[in-house]
Amino acid sequence: MAVVPYKDQNEGKKAQVATMFNNISKRYDLLNHVLSMGIDIIWRKKAVKLLKADQPKLILDIATGTGDFAIEALALNPDKVIGVDISEGMLAEGRKKLKKRKLEDKIELQLGDSEKLLFEENKFDAVIVSFGVRNFENLEKGLADMNRVLKPGAKTVIIEFSKPKRFPMKQLYNFYFKHILPKIGKIVSKDNSAYTYLPESVQAFPDGEDFLQVLRKVGFKNTQCKPLTFGIASIYIGEK
Repeated sequence: MAVVPYKDQNEGKKAQVATMFNNISKRYDLLNHVLSMGIDIIWRKKAVKLLKADQPKLILDIATGTGDFAIEALALNPDKVIGVDISEGMLAEGRKKLKKRKLEDKIELQLGDSEKLLFEENKFDAVIVSFGVRNFENLEKGLADMNRVLKPGAKTVIIEFSKPKRFPMKQLYNFYFKHILPKIGKIVSKDNSAYTYLPESVQAFPDGEDFLQVLRKVGFKNTQCKPLTFGIASIYIGEK
């Protein structure tokens, strides 16, 4: 059974995730940086550097949210970054950010389904995702579609939460995720379900080697996993 934000509703995971992000969109950036203590910014910079040698000119940022990863990807000097997300609320916040920074000519944000991308095959020089694949309704389908739109030999770089395995980080992480994070999330976002869903979705996600197996199953090769900050998160790389 899929982990969903609103257990009392009959909608599927995709619709519920869109509703959840619409609900928290105005406070998402603040919460994201506060709850991760700003480490998420460092993680994105590290992930982008892994594509430096590839010099991608057209980049797709899936589950772009408010566009933070798309903005970070501009360090690669691409011609264009296209960000796709299922939440119009998140995209609206992202467009405000782009307008303020005068980046609208470099980054385009589109409403779209990550599992049914409206792009032709072999289009992008790189596909990036930060903290988004965990929210896919059908993980294999979403990853397969990412592979489809990548050019042969091009890479995907994915950041996702993972589960620390060693003492004491494992215990500290579990305590923070289960007891502290949902309380702060509820107070700031006014949506209790959003930050209860987060630890539940992380717990259910196939991290590490399990996720690399899924990447390989849908067609990616030369897969790698690079743990971040004691295993709190990981960067995954796959090549078409």
